[in-house]
Amino acid sequence: MAEANISSTVRHRAPARIDVRGELRRLGNSGFSDAVFKGSTAACASIIAVVVFLIFLELVQRSSLSLHKFGFGFFHGTNWDPVSGDFGALPFIYGTLVSSALAMVLAVPLGIGVAIFLTEMCPQWLRTPVAYLVEMLAAIPSVIYGLWGIFVLAPLLRTRVEPFLKQRFGWTGLFEGPPYGIGMLAAGIILAIMIVPFISSITREVMLAIPKSQREAVMALGATRWETLRMGVIRNARTGIFGGAVLALGRALGETMAVTMLIGNRAEISRSLLAPGYTMASVIANEFAEAADDLYLSALLEIGLVLFLVTIVVNIAAQAMIWSITRGERGARV
Repeated sequence: MAEANISSTVRHRAPARIDVRGELRRLGNSGFSDAVFKGSTAACASIIAVVVFLIFLELVQRSSLSLHKFGFGFFHGTNWDPVSGDFGALPFIYGTLVSSALAMVLAVPLGIGVAIFLTEMCPQWLRTPVAYLVEMLAAIPSVIYGLWGIFVLAPLLRTRVEPFLKQRFGWTGLFEGPPYGIGMLAAGIILAIMIVPFISSITREVMLAIPKSQREAVMALGATRWETLRMGVIRNARTGIFGGAVLALGRALGETMAVTMLIGNRAEISRSLLAPGYTMASVIANEFAEAADDLYLSALLEIGLVLFLVTIVVNIAAQAMIWSITRGERGARV
């Protein structure tokens, strides 16, 4: 009986016969599938690069007439006269830079404050609703911001804010002229509201990437909560926070619809933030359909080329800064 059990056990434990051909066939199919998958994903990535290159090439070709006629004088010329064929982009570059800089001054402290509250101080039950509401601002269409700005923000600025700023700070030269309600200040405020979600989300991600042990080490030295936040979190995350701010700047530089509805669309350079202005994106949106001759169209496309290059450079710089702080910290998140 015992011998029968031993024999049965040996038979059950005997190695099964391996189907060598089937295994080779399966491995061959797996290798083919991996090659197809790798090739398809590489093709997808290549398509994106090709699209960006084709956009750049098309802008260069279409703006060649303006490039050859005006040269670098196009970038510091202040006259924009389609009738006489004289084009200068300096008012639009100035309006883009000033409105974006004003938006950054307003949005960066607000976005960082929201991120600090959500990461370090917000109760757990309130964290998700507040984060959802902040991120929902990024999903609102630009034209809705523009309509809100026209019917709510502009009247408020015209009747309350701009007269106060003119009375108190008119001596600086930044708040001179009649309070129109629409102008550089209105465009900067609406841009700030639109980019707050980007700054807040990226800052929150970077702060979460800081290991918990970093906070505990600072607190073990007797630091207060503010000192822990300042020395243990913000100091280590400053590169990523700055990168998020630069990424939001790239978003502000290319914004079109809301800014077009609120900036006033006047091609002039004024020191006052109450005066109307113009941006590169706005002039393209407003005048592209009116470009009747080739030189006019070429000048608008050259402005588009400048805006494209500036946006690409800003976004690359921001992504590099964010990567430098988060590349090795994902696994340390708690």
